[in-house]
Amino acid sequence: MELRYRRVLLKLSGESLMGNQPYGIDPQQSNRYAEDVRLAVDAGVQVAIVIGGGNIYRGMDGEESGIERATGDYMGMLATVINGMALQSVLEKHRMDTRLQSAIKMEQIAEPYIRRRAIRHLEKGRVVIFGAGTGNPFFTTDTAAALRAVEINADVLLKGTRVDGVYSEDPEKNPQAQRYERITYDDCYNKNLNVMDMTAFTLCREHRMPIIVFDMNRPGNLLRVLRGEPVGTLVSA
Repeated sequence: MELRYRRVLLKLSGESLMGNQPYGIDPQQSNRYAEDVRLAVDAGVQVAIVIGGGNIYRGMDGEESGIERATGDYMGMLATVINGMALQSVLEKHRMDTRLQSAIKMEQIAEPYIRRRAIRHLEKGRVVIFGAGTGNPFFTTDTAAALRAVEINADVLLKGTRVDGVYSEDPEKNPQAQRYERITYDDCYNKNLNVMDMTAFTLCREHRMPIIVFDMNRPGNLLRVLRGEPVGTLVSA
């Protein structure tokens, strides 16, 4: 099978695990994601994953209840580890070798994040899940995904969403919004397109890390992206 990308960082939002539920993890959704990752691994792709925690807790939400931002962000990081553990378990049920690494030390449930060890796991065909964001408050999991993608020398950062690419406007609000098949970093910046948060986006631009935004909820899309098919939107230099 011809593949365009051999080592990828897949970014999933915590909300993506909810499926149609208002909260938590939908088993049907997580199993479907695992099936797509299985196809990628079987094709010989090295897959690393960063997952958010918004289905359980978002740090910024805590401020409304009187929790200071830094504390709320740490709580959000713990939520990403919970999602990472759940995803790890589902992936292993689909016969994949996995490792969960955490930016916050918690040896009983996850390895500490060590860059060289993560790369070695990938080289051995293991799916590596990065939890706890960057380990620091005030940084999103988008930034964690960009950082880890650069650190492990990924070929591309894949942002799996429920939208099939980058649009000139919100397609749910404006059906006439233009969808881009390819767009440059500078055009995204100049048009104020919300691809990722600005810290993550700037990191990708500085290191020329291509970003592909695609609909992860359509079965088989992940493998299509890896083959180089025109799925989603490619953001690059």
